[in-house]
Amino acid sequence: MQLFSPAAIRLPVSKGSRDMQQFDGTTIISVRRGENVAIGGDGQVTLGNTIIKGTARKVRKLYNNQVLAGFAGGTADAFTLIELFESKLQKHQGKLMLAAIELAKEWRTDRALRRLEAMLIVADKKNTLVITGNGDVLEPEQSIAAIGSGGAFAQSAARALMENTELEPAEVVKKSLEIAGDICIYTNQSHTIETL
Repeated sequence: MQLFSPAAIRLPVSKGSRDMQQFDGTTIISVRRGENVAIGGDGQVTLGNTIIKGTARKVRKLYNNQVLAGFAGGTADAFTLIELFESKLQKHQGKLMLAAIELAKEWRTDRALRRLEAMLIVADKKNTLVITGNGDVLEPEQSIAAIGSGGAFAQSAARALMENTELEPAEVVKKSLEIAGDICIYTNQSHTIETL
């Protein structure tokens, strides 16, 4: 009879491919109208098919409340990236684009960081950016950016609201998250919305 210690069992390890399908578990949306910007997210945290928490805060104000950041993906990974992004903001005196580019470059090239599974939306008074682990720093063509499993639903709702109403960005974000929460099983109705 051969005995195996737990250390001897080798499990498959993810190679860290950054496929959008990995980010099933939340909805984060950013809407900008003029110099007003809002980022919002739902509060649901899932582990597989189980809801672990319903009131998580996935949106934060950073750099003396001058920058908004929202995340989708692994919670611990996202917190690591948010902290690193904030350090880049400090280094570049709040210059969003420089901080985002430096974070994306380090995220892609650093052996430990490139295994982190998350995406970020960040915004200041002038710019909104989506940052991915592929090294992408994307500026949306329109005034709306969305990530996560409910992102497409929220983005569609926000686009219709922006084109047909005069609602403020925070109200568009709120209504878009409500619609996404009604459709996406990984998105709930507990929202965190931050504005600049």
